[in-house]
Amino acid sequence: MTAEILTSALIIFTLRMIGVAFATLRVLMVVRKRKVLAWIFGFFQPLTYIIALGWFISDLGNWTKILGYAMGFATGLVVGMFIEKWIAFGYTNIRIVSPNRGIEIANGLRDAGYAVTEVSAQGRDGTVAILHCSILRRYETKLRKEIISFDPEAFITAENVYLVQHGFWNS
Repeated sequence: MTAEILTSALIIFTLRMIGVAFATLRVLMVVRKRKVLAWIFGFFQPLTYIIALGWFISDLGNWTKILGYAMGFATGLVVGMFIEKWIAFGYTNIRIVSPNRGIEIANGLRDAGYAVTEVSAQGRDGTVAILHCSILRRYETKLRKEIISFDPEAFITAENVYLVQHGFWNS
């Protein structure tokens, strides 16, 4: 195996990894209605694909290029997800269910500057508090830690949301 073959496989791997990362980010930006970023990622995704494909097609019988292509694709998925989580665009709605400490959690989160909506509900074992808190995604880990400090047994879920109308987020 020559250095040229390994270099070609590495170039294909890198281009596919970057292209698939762009594709992953493009899809996530479309879902979050971030048109400009979706366009930018949508431009560079096929560009890297075409260049990688050109390198790949030049020697279809070369198994190192095939491995580079497949490994670049798989790695690009993970890299794209990692980058998106690190950037943390958008908003998330945190739902907290607490049978015993709902008021304590709500007041503590409000004191920390979060907007919290309380709903009283009937659970399997009686009345529970359901709390809703919509935040920027980059604060999700911090908020989760604060919730657990008030009630380590709280049931917490999160869902991605996009802003339709400003309310508490009036800026």
